[in-house]
Amino acid sequence: MIDPDWIRGFAGGLVIGTAAALFLLMNGRIMGASGLLGGLVDGTGRHNADERIAFILGLIGMPALAMLVFGRPATNITSDWAIIVAGGLLVGFGTRMANGCTSGHGVCGISRLSVRGIVATLTYLGAGAVTMYVFRHILGVI
Repeated sequence: MIDPDWIRGFAGGLVIGTAAALFLLMNGRIMGASGLLGGLVDGTGRHNADERIAFILGLIGMPALAMLVFGRPATNITSDWAIIVAGGLLVGFGTRMANGCTSGHGVCGISRLSVRGIVATLTYLGAGAVTMYVFRHILGVI
């Protein structure tokens, strides 16, 4: 029997790609989650706060709904809230430093053949691979 995990990943990718295309077609702007949230936090997105809030609520609400329908997926996440919060803050800081996140650079940037998006995506994927290697194989903490 084929493991159905790849089907979920494929379906999720289709949903994200479709959302990105629709957001660009309807709003004329790139669907970058960190940019949409960042505009709410720093006040630069006040003029279209309604659509930003709806998008963020969708990012939170749809996985919660999927969890109700399909059940909670098995994960390897830690139960240490300090690590979870620190990781979230570091990711948030990194996306602001990079002027974008995986949805902005990775999904939208690469699909538009943006050199900046491709370089940013290669950089954070490479940094993630090096970090994982160091923490798992050198430090032995993962």
